[in-house]
Amino acid sequence: MRVAVIGGGAMGQHHIRIYSEMKDVELVGICDTDRKRAVSLAKSYNTVPYFDIKELLKHDLDAVSVVVPTTLHYSVAMDVINSGTHLLVEKPISDTLENADKMIHAAHDAKVKLMVGHIERFNPAVSKLKQIVDSGMLGKIVSISSKRVGPFNPRIRDVGIIMDLGVHDIDVISYLFRKKINEVYTIAGKDIHSFEDHASILLKCDPNLSGMVETNWLTPHKIRNLTAIGLEGVAYLDYIKQTVELHDETWIRTAKVEPKEPLKNELEHFVKSMSNGTPLISNGETSRHALEVAMAAIESYQKGKAIGIN
Repeated sequence: MRVAVIGGGAMGQHHIRIYSEMKDVELVGICDTDRKRAVSLAKSYNTVPYFDIKELLKHDLDAVSVVVPTTLHYSVAMDVINSGTHLLVEKPISDTLENADKMIHAAHDAKVKLMVGHIERFNPAVSKLKQIVDSGMLGKIVSISSKRVGPFNPRIRDVGIIMDLGVHDIDVISYLFRKKINEVYTIAGKDIHSFEDHASILLKCDPNLSGMVETNWLTPHKIRNLTAIGLEGVAYLDYIKQTVELHDETWIRTAKVEPKEPLKNELEHFVKSMSNGTPLISNGETSRHALEVAMAAIESYQKGKAIGIN
């Protein structure tokens, strides 16, 4: 499998590292507009540096990771799609729903697979909780809440907390419910950032199914957890420790979770899907929904009212 990475920033370097370690994968090249960075990374990983996307795409690639700023997702992705190359785009899928729709339609028409990097779907703890929820062990799930808080990362300048962090749990909640979110109400504010830096997001799937996302850049220590409440039990998930604990009226049990780097799981799934046609766990349509909900959450706090989602 001949792959390449477009974008050599912090996240792009993790894609490069993992591809370079994978069996049956050849890292054909690294593309970045920062020539010094591209050359340095290519030297470190024994591959070829590129400074122009279209030049890279001439080299008979099977798949590409697009790891560039969100505002560039659309233009870079369209170049990749038009070359007939499968692609993984980091979340969110794009900066606007219109651009997301264009990417999805173009990929469909070109018969190109479009995966979006919602990394928490590949967290082993989330995978285990998904199995537990789907098995019915907790009974009907009626509420899912998450807390994703921690100190501010000054690298994040172009978006607020909802689009940067909240979108992770918006996507996971929809994934676990196996339903789309149809209404959102948000209370948020900004104190240390030009966009919102703290938010409480209430999600509604059905009239009696709710989700809650608490997120901020103000907490001095990092917390990443989720609680799923069912009629027959409760599950407590820790994203960082990769643990799932189940409570019912008789037992407290710890689920067996095999720890693994979520991004490695994600890229292995991507490569496997390109090789044998395995359905993508995170595709353009599911990511578009997460983007639409996140945008509605921002609109909700700006307008001070609940926003419906079609």
